[in-house]
Amino acid sequence: MQTLLSCFSLLMEASRRSRPKLPSGAPLWFVGTLWLLCAAVTAAACPHNCHCADRNGVVVQCTSRNLERIPPNLPKDTVVLLLSSNRIRKVPRETFTGLPRLRELDLSHNAVESVDVGAFEGLSESLRTLDLSNNQLSSLPKDTFAKLHARVRLSHNPWHCDCSLQEVLRELRLDPETANDVGCSTSVQGEYVGQAVTQVLDSGINFCNFHHKTTDVAMFVAMFCWFSMVTAYIVYYIKHNQEDARRHMEYLKSLPSAPRVSTDYETASSVF
Repeated sequence: MQTLLSCFSLLMEASRRSRPKLPSGAPLWFVGTLWLLCAAVTAAACPHNCHCADRNGVVVQCTSRNLERIPPNLPKDTVVLLLSSNRIRKVPRETFTGLPRLRELDLSHNAVESVDVGAFEGLSESLRTLDLSNNQLSSLPKDTFAKLHARVRLSHNPWHCDCSLQEVLRELRLDPETANDVGCSTSVQGEYVGQAVTQVLDSGINFCNFHHKTTDVAMFVAMFCWFSMVTAYIVYYIKHNQEDARRHMEYLKSLPSAPRVSTDYETASSVF
C-alpha cells in the first residue's frame, strides 16, 4: 500500500507539472487511471514467477520456483526476499547492492556452492537475518561476511573444517539456534569429522595453528631435499675433479723422460 501511495503521489506531481492545473475535485476517471497505472508499475517491478506484497516495504516471495539464479531488477524497497527451495548454485558479487532496505534474506534449501566476496555488499546496516542453511557450501572466502551485522544460519552444509572456515566464523554472528548443526563433513584433522565446528573450536582447537605446523613441516622437508641435492652435487663435483687429476698425473708419468746427455750438457754449460 505504501508503494502504491508513493507512486500515486509521484504521478500526481508529474501531472501537475506537465498539464494545466486541474480544478478542485479531479475527475474520478483520472484518479482511477492514475491508481491503475501505479498498480501496473508496481506489479511490473516484481520478478517473473515471484509474488510481491507490500507490507511496509515489498516482500518478494520466490520460494519453490525452480530458479537457477537470483532474480535481477528486484524492487528497490524490498525488505524481505524469500528464495528458498530453488536451484540457485552461486551468489555473485554485489547482487543486493540496490536493496538498501533489505532486512531478511532466505537462500536456504538451494544448491549454493560458492558465495563471492562482496555478495552482501550494501547490506551491512539493514540486513538482520541471512539463511544459507541446507546448501552445498564447503568453504567460503574469509571476507564473505565482512561488516555484516546479520544473524547468519550455516547449518547442514558439507563444511571442510580448516583455518579458512575458522576465520570466516570469526567474522560473523552465527545463529545460536542452529550453531550446533554446523558440522565438519571433512577436516584437516580427521578426528573432528562429524563434530560441530563450534564445539571443536570451543574445546581449544585452533585449525590455523595446525595449518602453520603443516606448512613448517613442508618447508623443512623442502629445505632438506634442497640441501641433500646441493651436497650430492658437491660430492660428485669433487670426485669428478679427483678422477680428472688422477688421470692427468698418470698421463704425465707416462711421458718419456728427457735424455741424460742433454742434462749433462746443460750442467757443463752452466759451469763454464
